[in-house]
Amino acid sequence: MPSPYIPNTDQDRAAMLRDIGAGSIDELFQDVPAQFRDVTFDLPPPLTELELREELYRLSRQNASLDDYACFLGAGYYHHFVPGVIGHITGRSELYTAYTPYQAEASQGILQAIYEYQSLVCQLTGMEISNAGMYDGSSAAAEAALMACRITGKKEVAVLSTVNPVYREVMGTYGSGQDITIHELKPDFEELSGKYACLIVQQPNFLGYFEEVARYARLAHGAGVLFIAIFDPISLGLFQPPGSYGADIAVAEGQPLGNPVSFGGPGLGIFTCRKEHLRQMPGRIVGRTTDVEGQPGYVLTAATREQHIRRERATSNICTNEALVALAATVYLAAMGRSGLRRVAELCYHKAHYAAKAISKLKRYSLTSDQSFFKEFVVRCPTPPGKIIRLLLEEKIIGGLDVSHLVANGMLLCVTEMNSRQEIDHLVTVLEAL
Repeated sequence: MPSPYIPNTDQDRAAMLRDIGAGSIDELFQDVPAQFRDVTFDLPPPLTELELREELYRLSRQNASLDDYACFLGAGYYHHFVPGVIGHITGRSELYTAYTPYQAEASQGILQAIYEYQSLVCQLTGMEISNAGMYDGSSAAAEAALMACRITGKKEVAVLSTVNPVYREVMGTYGSGQDITIHELKPDFEELSGKYACLIVQQPNFLGYFEEVARYARLAHGAGVLFIAIFDPISLGLFQPPGSYGADIAVAEGQPLGNPVSFGGPGLGIFTCRKEHLRQMPGRIVGRTTDVEGQPGYVLTAATREQHIRRERATSNICTNEALVALAATVYLAAMGRSGLRRVAELCYHKAHYAAKAISKLKRYSLTSDQSFFKEFVVRCPTPPGKIIRLLLEEKIIGGLDVSHLVANGMLLCVTEMNSRQEIDHLVTVLEAL
């Protein structure tokens, strides 16, 4: 019986072989050594569709699902509320694509959605220009560093040691192919050399604490160096946007804006800059105009990349934007509005501080810093954090991240609006008993 998953008929296969000049399937694969053809695989017997669904469901139950576990893990991807309207919009067939269409004039709906995304991101960040999105926060940060080097003509980048270590690693990977050197600076530096193309600061930083971004911006600009900010988009509901403290380029991981954690992906690289740097911005930008009949229309205003015959002069090898994830962020920002985003940020802030205060009262635990923080903070544990995290799982709690390599016996905890008071109290009770 022919497989229902292989639609080609014998006549179809014969026609294809004839068109490519092969007399048979065997002739088509004659260059493959005989010992590698018709290999027998030791596979279990096939399952029916019902049996397969049951097996997949059984396997999925082995995961620590956020539907069943309290989650206090952050460090780059975050468990935030996703309004139901997002799935309703992103699931529409005319919008359900992860890719930006290339035939722009025939894709007005998606281009309009991307234009709205750019507009909302500029309002959120206080920056002048936003592109249509990049792969994720780490690649956006790395592209920002490369962009600064193109603008200044310099080959050295300064990044604070408190920036997410994964981001720093990605920056190093990107830079190595273009002979760009990444230098890590301690937060307490007093002067900045003019040899750097840019200074990169994360706000809040990887350990959750606020940096003196205004001071860093002054030091950077005083040395003739571009200032790049990596920000948490949810925090902007309550705290200063990067445009207000002098960022020349500002990037972020946009996953918290209406996208689930999804095992760490896909992400959304938010990328913004000042207007004068538009031509060096990677990715693409959608613009709004009018046609000959005076009707509004949307076009790819800028797409300075390698496929547009630029080759070695391209600003980036990023070939697309995260259209579907950007659409979810657009719907989230539109649905939440200014007051909704502020309320989410307030809940994160107050719940995180409630948790930190309760944990600091435990005899064998302490906060590792008295710095101000938003929704993440580091706790010094009495035993190795890895062991504590494993024990927390037995209580249906996804604990924090083991950052012992940065802080002795340190565990980075994250609290968002999704954590109830009961969950926080249960976490404290379990920690005390461990």
